[in-house]
Amino acid sequence: MTSSFRTAPWLALALMLAASPALAASGPPPGYVLTDNKDLAFTSPDGATKLEQYMKDSEDLFGVKWQVWARRGDQMTELKPEQGYGAGFRFTSDSQWLVRMQKTGSGSQDLFLYHVENGAFVNATKKSLSDLAWAYFHSRPDTKNMKLDYHISANLMKGTEDGYRWLGVDWPNNRYLLISLSGEMDKHPKNVAVKGLANWRCRYDLKTGTFDVPKMFAKENAAALEWEIRR
Repeated sequence: MTSSFRTAPWLALALMLAASPALAASGPPPGYVLTDNKDLAFTSPDGATKLEQYMKDSEDLFGVKWQVWARRGDQMTELKPEQGYGAGFRFTSDSQWLVRMQKTGSGSQDLFLYHVENGAFVNATKKSLSDLAWAYFHSRPDTKNMKLDYHISANLMKGTEDGYRWLGVDWPNNRYLLISLSGEMDKHPKNVAVKGLANWRCRYDLKTGTFDVPKMFAKENAAALEWEIRR
């Protein structure tokens, strides 16, 4: 009597699927519609990745949801997290890094960083890039005591694609991101209508994942800490 054993075809398939990673989603779920706003469509410099933004409408204004999907050939990958507004994007010139400029409310904006891994864009940091920038801001002796209450915004400065040559620097391409931070506070002198922070600048190193402040920004950053609008 032969003791050999042959696995049934259906069992072999089940074992193979169990051992393999979960299949990537093929696109947005039902109810999400591709926006026809051309200002919300972006393509990487190498032409390989196209960003598509989908909206799920709702009778409740605050129930509107947006998803961003990166289309690369036949593969589609969601750029998380889902948000309540459409977003702007900038690629580095080598098409390996992507920054999402995400409106979160009136006068408020977050930044998210993505990187290509195994042919698809994924979140490059566990926390948002804006959260990391604000953490760096509050870790410094000259800024740690500044408390902002509203219109808190992290902005990506122009020049990502060419290493910020417009500033007269000779930094390597695809290495740095320049971020400006702004916000306003409720507690301020009675004779000042609004006081807060205006365009305080820092630099993020994509290679090391660290922040610094180039000396060229020292004067502007000192002025940013004293920003006020009188009425």
